[in-house]
Formats: sequence, C-alpha cells, structure tokens
Amino acid sequence: MTNMDSFKILGGNKISGTFTPRGNKNAALPMIAASLLTDEEVIISNVPRIRDVVFMLELIGSLGAEWSWREDHQLRIKASRITTTELDSNLCKKIRASILLAGPLLARCGEVKIPPPGGDVIGRRRLDTHFQSFASMGISCHMAGNYYCLKADHGLQPAVIFLDEPSVTGTENALMASAGIAGEVVIKNAASEPHIQDLCTMLSSMGVAITGSGTNNLVIKGNKALKGTTVRVCSDHIEIGSLIALAAITKSDLTIEPVKLEYIHPIVFHFKRLGIEVQINQSKLTVSSNQSLEIKPDIGNAIPTLADGPWPSFPADLTSIALVIATQAKGTVLIFEKMFESRMFFVDKLVSMGARIVLCDPHRAVVVGPSKLSAQHLSSPDIRAGMALLIAASIAQGESIIDNAHQIDRGYESLDVRLADLGLDITRV
Repeated sequence: MTNMDSFKILGGNKISGTFTPRGNKNAALPMIAASLLTDEEVIISNVPRIRDVVFMLELIGSLGAEWSWREDHQLRIKASRITTTELDSNLCKKIRASILLAGPLLARCGEVKIPPPGGDVIGRRRLDTHFQSFASMGISCHMAGNYYCLKADHGLQPAVIFLDEPSVTGTENALMASAGIAGEVVIKNAASEPHIQDLCTMLSSMGVAITGSGTNNLVIKGNKALKGTTVRVCSDHIEIGSLIALAAITKSDLTIEPVKLEYIHPIVFHFKRLGIEVQINQSKLTVSSNQSLEIKPDIGNAIPTLADGPWPSFPADLTSIALVIATQAKGTVLIFEKMFESRMFFVDKLVSMGARIVLCDPHRAVVVGPSKLSAQHLSSPDIRAGMALLIAASIAQGESIIDNAHQIDRGYESLDVRLADLGLDITRV
C-alpha cells in the first residue's frame, strides 16, 4: 500500500456472504497508548492492521517501547523503560492520535514534549480540552518552538475536571493521566463512546478503579504501580455501519458478525429513518435485499433532520455515509454535521456523480433522493468521505476511480480484498 494507490470500482454489483468487522481503530489507538502506563507486558487482541495503528506503533517504539505482532491481530507491547518523553514531530504529523501519548507519559514520567498532531483535515480540532484537564491536575504547559511542553512540577494532583466539551480524545487523555494518581479524579461532561468504554475496561484490568464507564461522569482512583494485562478491542461500529449502508443501497443480502447491540443501536435507529431495516439475533446482524429506502418524514410530513452528536447520538464518523444513503432514498432530508466544519467538503463530488444535494453551509446539506449516479474519477479527502465515495461508486453506472486510497486504508483494513470477497467489483491500482 502506498500513497499513490487508487481503488477502481465497477458499479452495479451486489454483495453477499458474511462480513467480519475488524477491531475499532478508535479503541485500539488509545489502548496502545495506555500500554506505556506500565513496565509490564500488555497483550491487545483484535487490533486492526491499518495505517494509523502502524503509525502509533512507530511512535511508541521511538519512545523506547518494544512491540511485536504475535498473531495476525494480536499485539504484544512492553515498555519496560521509556527512553525519551519528546515525541518525533515527523511521526506526529501522520496521525491525530499522537496527542493520546501525552496522558500516559505524564502519568508515568511527569512530563512530555509533543508537537501538534496531524490527521484528517475535517475542520478545526482544538486541543484546549486536553490542556485544561491537565492544568486541573497540576500540569503546566508552555510552547517551545513547535512543541507543547507539559510538566507536572509537583506531581499529578487529584482533581475535579469539567471538560468544556465531551471530547473523545480529551476524555481518554484525562483518563490515562489520572491512572497514575493515587487520589481521586472526577471527570465531568466526559465522552462515553464505545472506544472510551474499552479503554476504561483496560485501565481497570491494570489496577485503576473506575466507576461511571459509559456515562458522562467518571470517577477514577489511580495506582502508581500499574500491572500488565490482556485485553480485546471491540468490533468497529463505524465499519459495521459502513457495511450496513453498502449492503442496503446495493440491495444485497449480507450478514455481519459479531456485533454488540448497545454499540450499534444509535446507528440502526438513525439508519431506520432513512429506510434501512436490519435484523439482529444476539451477535448476528442481517441486512436483506428488499430495502424500501424511503425517508421517514417527521410528524406533519415535515422534512426530517439527521444530526450527529456525542455518544449516544448518531456518530459523526458516519455522517458522510448517511449522506450517500440519502441520495438513494425516496424523500428529502437535512443532514446536519454539528461537529466538524469541513466534513461536508466532499459533497461536490457526489453532485458531479448526479446526486441532488444543496450544501447550505459547512455544516448542513439538504439531500433529495433517489438519484441515479454515474461513475467519476474521484479523490478521497479523508477516511470517512473516502468510504462514502466508495459506497457511492458501488451503485454508479460505469467504472469509478478513487484516488488517495491510503486515506481509506487508515481506517479500514484491507478493504478492497474483503469487499472483493463479498462480490464487489473493486481492485487496487
């Protein structure tokens, strides 16, 4: 896989079979970061082998940690010693999740020098929430060149932290920094996404007492001597949502397993408003080929709004995909992306394919469907928009090319191979 790779997709084919989702990348990345909290061995299974995981492993390796793949999707990490607390700026440019190394390094070493993180350009992604929570724990921060220099001059202190927004990575950093404090830390207005619940499970198994996992109020009692652990990453609910969308708009029969109902309920609920019906039997989800794909109007036949938000609202990472579904559903819907002001900046590509969309402003788009789409030569601007364009290309008449396939590779493991196995006409070029 290189940055020059493209996907070639011939539209009009159905998919079928059983799809096994990989582990949640947004859980795996903070869990890899959390392995730095202990000098003992950590085993993490069901880790997706994607570009962002590779970048994170390179980062912890540059800090002195040893890591290896024990099996296809199982990692062994041992940070018996940390050789530096200054992160490599070139590696940090490659991945947004580099910021997640601040919390564990502060907990273990009391200091860190970290450059601004990279990642998708989907709008301003502020770091204030991280630094405000660190300050509450007695950590000072100043800029030196292009580095944020964080230091706990008098050790990390117990605190009551109020996050000014329920930031996922802000919550994760506060959790990991708190893990090294013997006293009590309370995090209010915390994020509660499935990946944060996974991180709480891992920290608990390492010796941290946590109450409130899955809620917006976390109480943490840390431990100076955290132990190693063996943990498993949950299935990626975003990948599951992506495949539900692909199966529904191609009118295909598809089984997805394993799934965890409480992690996909908000997705299934909102997809139903776009006309997608699924059946769930324990850990098995089935999408049938007889989808009506008709948007459910609000009471009084008013045009409905599908909006994202912090968990358990509809996930922001599926907004782009919901927009593509709406292009194939009968009716009109307002898609409201509240969280990132550049997430919608791929809509012009769908319009060029024949979709009827009015981009009202950076956050809102009105979609009128269904529309017949035609193949185009496209480029993926970010992970989720890239997946949305791939789904659109699967029903477009003709052969589409999607450049910047490496963007999609950052979030979906070997997607071309796995979708080809299901019957999609897709090749990597």
